[in-house]
Amino acid sequence: MNTQYLTSGDAAQAAELLRQGKLVALPTETVYGLAADAAQEQAVRANYDAKGRPEAKPLNVLVDGMAMVEAVCRDIPADAYQLAEAFWPGPLTMILWGNGTLPPIVPAGGNTQGVRCPDHPDTLAVIKALGRPLACPSANLSGQPSPRSAGDVLAQLGGRIDGVLDGGPCSVGVESTILDLTVAPYRILRQGGLLKEQIETVLGREVAS
Repeated sequence: MNTQYLTSGDAAQAAELLRQGKLVALPTETVYGLAADAAQEQAVRANYDAKGRPEAKPLNVLVDGMAMVEAVCRDIPADAYQLAEAFWPGPLTMILWGNGTLPPIVPAGGNTQGVRCPDHPDTLAVIKALGRPLACPSANLSGQPSPRSAGDVLAQLGGRIDGVLDGGPCSVGVESTILDLTVAPYRILRQGGLLKEQIETVLGREVAS
């Protein structure tokens, strides 16, 4: 397939591709992500296939704020709102209890769901235009380096995906920090662009790692 090249300001066009069940690589502040409409099972399956990612590995979703989190998660603790207020948009992925509205392939059959609000105007515009969360792992072939530019994406996935939106190089360049809020104490599952100490300062207590 031909991979369509989009530029900053093409959010409506990118959202329309996603609405059609297609795959579009999008910029975030951490790394470029490979987006699919999280509500479309076949699109999510195509995302796994394009990356060569095992379907046993759950996918986090990108949202534009806590209202969209409430549409896909349940029993959300007050701490999640506090963390979102402090760090969203930004490099924090929170693991919460899913409410079953997304296809089971997104959380790989599990009952938790990772959610993040990315700090990039183009991708936030795409999410708002689509009106639904994006299943969005890093836009690389499984096991290869995560892409920090549209060129990096095309080098790995050109011809395998439907589009890439070039929003410039990523400002952080490393993946988000993943914090599991379904366990006590909360636990960092992956250390990324947000420091453990920053999280603990906002929560007022220690988290595990």
